Amino acid sequence: MTTKEVEIHEAQQHLAELVAQVVTGEEIILLDGQTPRARLVPITPHAARRVPGLHAGSMTMSPDFDQPLPDEFWTGTP
Repeated sequence: MTTKEVEIHEAQQHLAELVAQVVTGEEIILLDGQTPRARLVPITPHAARRVPGLHAGSMTMSPDFDQPLPDEFWTGTP
């Protein structure tokens, strides 16, 4: 990603052009005199939405899933 510095006053006059540059991957730093005040960067797309029930039935639980664990589990004795 390349970076370009632009005065805020100039950015106001050329906003559409700057946004087009940002879309192609360029980063724009907005300056107030010599002081950086803001940064324009492209928005990254969100990950695909999850679909509930897409893999229904692909996971099963054993019949004793919710039964208490044996004492040996807690004490560490075989």
